[in-house]
Amino acid sequence: MGKWTRRGFITAGVVGGAALVVGVAIRPGNRNSQLAKHVAGEGESLINAWVKIDEHNHVTAIVPHSEMGQGAQTALTQMLADELDANWEDVSFIEAPAEDGYANGPMGKGYILGDAKIPELLVGTVDGVFQTVANAMHLQITGGSASVRATGVHGMRVAGAAARQMLLEAAASEWSVPVSKLSAKNGMISDGERSASYASFAVAAGQLQPPHTPKLKSADQFTIMGTHKPRHDIPSKVDGTAMFGIDAEVEGMVYATVMAAPVFGSSVKSLNSDDANAMSGVVDVVNLDDAVAVVADSYWTAKKALATLKVEWQQTGAAMLDSDKIFSQFQNDISSNVAAGKVNSDREEGDAAAAFKNANRIVEREYRVPYLAHACMEPMNALALVADGKCEVWTGTQNPLGFRHEIAAALQFDAENVTVNNFYMGGGFGRRATADAAIQAAKISQYVGQPVKLIWSREEDIQHDHYRPAVVSRFRAALNADGQPTAWENYYVDKHEPAEAPLIPYGIANQAIGSVDSPTHVPFGPWRSVDHSQHGFFTESFIDELAIEAGQDPFAYRMEKLKQHPRHSKVLALAAEKGRWNAPLAKGQGRGIAFQESFGTLVAEVVEVTVHEGQVKVDKVTIAVDPGFAVAPDGLKAQMESGVIYGLTAALFGEISIKDGRVEQGNFDSYPMVRMDSSPEIETHIINSMEAWGGAGEPGTPGIAPALANAIYAATGTRIRELPISKYDLNVDFVEKNVMST
Repeated sequence: MGKWTRRGFITAGVVGGAALVVGVAIRPGNRNSQLAKHVAGEGESLINAWVKIDEHNHVTAIVPHSEMGQGAQTALTQMLADELDANWEDVSFIEAPAEDGYANGPMGKGYILGDAKIPELLVGTVDGVFQTVANAMHLQITGGSASVRATGVHGMRVAGAAARQMLLEAAASEWSVPVSKLSAKNGMISDGERSASYASFAVAAGQLQPPHTPKLKSADQFTIMGTHKPRHDIPSKVDGTAMFGIDAEVEGMVYATVMAAPVFGSSVKSLNSDDANAMSGVVDVVNLDDAVAVVADSYWTAKKALATLKVEWQQTGAAMLDSDKIFSQFQNDISSNVAAGKVNSDREEGDAAAAFKNANRIVEREYRVPYLAHACMEPMNALALVADGKCEVWTGTQNPLGFRHEIAAALQFDAENVTVNNFYMGGGFGRRATADAAIQAAKISQYVGQPVKLIWSREEDIQHDHYRPAVVSRFRAALNADGQPTAWENYYVDKHEPAEAPLIPYGIANQAIGSVDSPTHVPFGPWRSVDHSQHGFFTESFIDELAIEAGQDPFAYRMEKLKQHPRHSKVLALAAEKGRWNAPLAKGQGRGIAFQESFGTLVAEVVEVTVHEGQVKVDKVTIAVDPGFAVAPDGLKAQMESGVIYGLTAALFGEISIKDGRVEQGNFDSYPMVRMDSSPEIETHIINSMEAWGGAGEPGTPGIAPALANAIYAATGTRIRELPISKYDLNVDFVEKNVMST
């Protein structure tokens, strides 16, 4: 599967959507006969695609999302089990297999349509269209904080409620009573005089047509959603029995590691592997064109042999590029494209040009962020066996079905001859949606004729990532006599997803926001919160600067411009209250605030810092979050904390720099992480507004960089406009702290 975007999904859906136009209903119907062979064993009955019940009344949710520490599989199981009225003690889950029949249509439906109301008559047809498109796209991806808000709302809840209704109908038929006389609770069905387990009716229920619009519970009826349930994956991770991709083993396997072309887009010109081939334990050296691999009886032997290779790489024009040249290109492309009117518009409201002509004052600022690596705890890896025209892969991936088809294409195999076995991931953050390592492992196995376990070195992992892009973002604001903005203008380079990332919630009448194209040779990959990660820093830094220009408190300034958004105001106000916004601070201390709406969730963050002898210590982060509804409150808090730590690392230290066309950083000595001893206290407060349900995995990240930068300004008077913060000399005279000009 290639890069998935809303636009791509809609485009792919044209063929399927034609069914609506001509009035032909593509309805998913009962798919149990097709799917059971993949997920149901002896004594198990598949009720619908996402739930099965065994003869002992044990319920298993079939979850179409991967687990990389975010707890999505447990949360989704809670949603299904609650609507099913199952006994939580008798509920578990399995991950859906990488099969086309388990393409995630409900995720696509939720991602594209959101909470749009569909006429009941058309629901089955719409569901069928999205399932058809998902099958065509091999859509089974975990990302975009879409698990709960898309798959959960449109898939797991509906599947649980549908299964409950089907079980009741089966019981009514067997007992010859109306469905209205029956009740379901804790995995049992009763008519008031007798009761029987769900298992008693599971076989019959599985033969029924699943209802398209089963009645869902109201919030006051929830018994499992919104409660604190232990995550199913934690015990095995604690006792060491959990299996990650890097743990996979098969009989007869050998090990491999790779050296990729140091300049992206280059290839092997010549290769001398004599020294490596002479080493004991070396099986072979493989030329992959854009990389070379050594295969050996151990990883360490392969790594030592790799270091002896003499490789000459083809030169490309990219070898002349460095970070300074790339940023200069971005600046020039913004200037030239804006002047020529070659802008991809995100928002045009009012008349910004007229507002600038009539402005009392114009404030202009430019911000930039560098490339960032994902730096997952578990480096990229995959175990592959290619033999007899078939390929089997063991790895941890956010995109198992996509991997299956990409590997098949790379080997020129039919997809049915490729099997992908998915494991836990030691971090993903978007990186494990890209199949490069798995494809390499498959090609190496095909070459040597043995099962091969490929493990990238940490240096390879960092220097050949698919990176969060470097970006320059340029702003102008027109101010009236009171210092209030009458126009907001923002042009930047490199647009990806989500489309709404550069938009602001603040009430400014005239807005012009857009991007310009400025491609580079550095490969892109979705990074935690994708475009929100950079735009959160840009927009919340600039609004803070405007508050200072107006001589106003940054919190009050934001609140005044959120008057038309009471839900947003409530989140921001709670963060300020719990973060003790107006409490006195000592010399060298400061607080900063930021607000960001991303992936359907509202987050406000207050950061408190101490700057001493040029060193920044993040003392406390206070978060207010409104996800609509927190299905798993503990999991939501954990994801907020995780997002903050991930974002703090990027804000304080994160930088991938380019020199002579290649990445300079290679390990955690040059690409440092926030460690436990420097992690701040993090306090999270949840608002269940019961508005549309949002995501959890990504929304905690975008607000931390601007809140931190704003706090540093409050402490020192130094304005951070470029990340990472480590670039700045913060040895300042604190007498001038909290100055109102920049």
